[in-house]
Amino acid sequence: MHQWTRREDARLLTGNGRYVADIDAPGCLDAVFVRSKIGHGRLRTVDCATAREVEGVVGAWSAADLSDMPSCARVAASLQDLPPVPHTVLAKLSSDEAVVGREWPALVKERVRYAGEAVAVVVGEDRYRAEDGAAEVTFEIDPLPAVVTPSAAASDETLLFDGLSNVALRGGTGTPIEDAVWQEAAAVVEGRFRQNLLMPTPMECRTVLAVPEKDRLTIWSGHQMPHRLRREMAVLLGWSQDQIRVVVPDTGGAFGGKSASFPEFVVVAFLAVKLKRPVRWIEDRLESMMVATRGRGQDQRARLAADADGRLLAYELHIDADVGAYPHLGVGLPMQTAWMSTGAYRTPRVHSTVRSILTNTMITYPYRGAGRPEAVAAIERCMDMLARKLRIDPAELRRRNFIPPEAFPYTTPSGRTYDSGEYARALDLALETVDYDAWRAEQVRRRRDPMAKPLGIGLSCYVERSGGEPGGLHEFGSIEVGADGFVTVRCGAASSGQSHETVFPALVAKTLGMDEQRVRLIEGDTDEQSEGLGSFASRTAQVAGAMLQHASQVVIAEARQRAATLWDVPPEEVEWSDGTVHAAHDGSAAMDIGELVKATGPLRVEDRFETGMAFPFGSHVAVVEVDQELGTVELLKVVTVDDCGVVLNPDIVRAQAFGSAIQGIGQALYEAIPYDDNGTPMLANGLLDYLLPTYTEVPPIVVKDTCTPSPSSPLGAKGAGESGCIGLPAAIVNAVVDALRPADPDLLQMPLTPDVIWRAAQAPKQEEDR
Repeated sequence: MHQWTRREDARLLTGNGRYVADIDAPGCLDAVFVRSKIGHGRLRTVDCATAREVEGVVGAWSAADLSDMPSCARVAASLQDLPPVPHTVLAKLSSDEAVVGREWPALVKERVRYAGEAVAVVVGEDRYRAEDGAAEVTFEIDPLPAVVTPSAAASDETLLFDGLSNVALRGGTGTPIEDAVWQEAAAVVEGRFRQNLLMPTPMECRTVLAVPEKDRLTIWSGHQMPHRLRREMAVLLGWSQDQIRVVVPDTGGAFGGKSASFPEFVVVAFLAVKLKRPVRWIEDRLESMMVATRGRGQDQRARLAADADGRLLAYELHIDADVGAYPHLGVGLPMQTAWMSTGAYRTPRVHSTVRSILTNTMITYPYRGAGRPEAVAAIERCMDMLARKLRIDPAELRRRNFIPPEAFPYTTPSGRTYDSGEYARALDLALETVDYDAWRAEQVRRRRDPMAKPLGIGLSCYVERSGGEPGGLHEFGSIEVGADGFVTVRCGAASSGQSHETVFPALVAKTLGMDEQRVRLIEGDTDEQSEGLGSFASRTAQVAGAMLQHASQVVIAEARQRAATLWDVPPEEVEWSDGTVHAAHDGSAAMDIGELVKATGPLRVEDRFETGMAFPFGSHVAVVEVDQELGTVELLKVVTVDDCGVVLNPDIVRAQAFGSAIQGIGQALYEAIPYDDNGTPMLANGLLDYLLPTYTEVPPIVVKDTCTPSPSSPLGAKGAGESGCIGLPAAIVNAVVDALRPADPDLLQMPLTPDVIWRAAQAPKQEEDR
């Protein structure tokens, strides 16, 4: 029999997974949304009458037909009175002022602000009939000028909300830097960088199924934060949280894009209650490409100064962030870039400014890395520019400026306190693995051969934050031991592909000294686990894992206490090993945990555990070959060295690093969302228009790691899932710049499409070689 690497594998790889679309809810109706094709305009009329006459259509409504339906604004307003929980609509990183007057409606009432915004919903006996009905809905929109870039929107010539600036939030970190610093520095480099708008593109798009049951509502959704979804749906419906149950079944990826209460979810839940029948919405791929959340989307101006020896003196970063049409969580997300702006380097003077700017696009939201890839891209591009200007090898320049191990914990001028790091060790391992000197020698040889294709080597050293922000660095869970000796673990997280089902039982089993086959995990069900935060920000191993380890230790302490009472001996004379308790001085007094439960009653431990922030880091190297005539980039080799502290499961962490590296390649070379003048994304042909790296584009990727335990968590673990998205794009761009050596490196902006490469190849070259 095949031995599956993960517990999930047997179910998922044989087609026996159970996703929301697989759930059979008797009498279920399908919802289809009628969407605007233009990005900005005033909604004049919506006519659903003909749609209601289509056979199999149960109902069709516009916002005017559902005047009693709450909007996302009601969620935002009501949550102000709840305890602060990260990723709520008014999250720590957001601002009340940014949201007030700019609320996101469930269905458009008066004004369309992004292409794909829903103007009506049709519900049918099945998806086919609902689609037929949706085709009969007519509506009229008076177009308004659309602004789809931060630079176009920042002028406020076209306002998305009357009387309110498109600049929804201003912020910053550090202190303004005196002109004398720049004037007296031996070298100053400046750059403008565009962080392209991306789509998370999980295998499974967004899903929701709402099933009414008397005075309760069960919501099934492939969601990262089931307890948040329960809380917000309760607010929407005006119900208590006890009346809402959220269940997360198997989920085909998320990457940050499945952690909100979206307008479609509001409509589905409301209609399920109204119609007293199950209603579901299964987003299809084309729909997802139009209205799923976006990631990245920043215009940056950066400036970096150093002395003659290459020691950094000052760094300045100005960020104009595209946050989409409504200031949801994305409005504060660019602050992550500002906070992490200094990367792995000691820089005495740092100043970052942030403007979160509304545009006529779908909202920007956390996407794998969430603000940290943008920070790394800016500082790492500048480091290579500085190395070239000073004629210092880029690896050596980085070594001279790393924060040394003895400096930790280290507080950056941008306000982050890094927990631990050995940055030079990760870089040295990456250079050794890629055979850096040999590639440099080959590069010199090719530069002397006019017929050879240019070769480039790019480096990127990154630091990221994992676990979440203060106030959200905790998780809830429980461990229950049955009379049969089996252990049930419950956790407030929810897996969307991170292998919780394998890792968490193994962690509990190791702590208890038991066979992991005796341990099972239940998560993603708010009836099973009453409180929880969820899976985001690379937090589950670091935070949820620490919680489960602590709960296991409490189970051991409780078992020892029960055995001491049962045997009438002091607790300190009872020992625990391999799932049994035994008296230290009496070999006959020994009992398996199951027998102890039979003798003393149910054993269940509820736990809430909090850790600190952690800061994973690493070094990535990319070697590229560029065809200047075709404008193509071939990745000859990629090496990633990541340090996520103590690794719980090496195979799974390696797979996470590999997968995120492929997404990093996608950002660097392929992915972007183009818009026309009306604010419509030009993606009519689906994934033929939005390119993702496929098997044929995946280069040789060598994944290695170092281990610097985090003092912020008893496990010593740091987040592991976002490394490639954070570190690799900058390495690839640096490699292409190194190959082509354009006089103006700003010509090479992601994605490095053939057109971008060809134009840079034709541009003037730098006069001086390194």
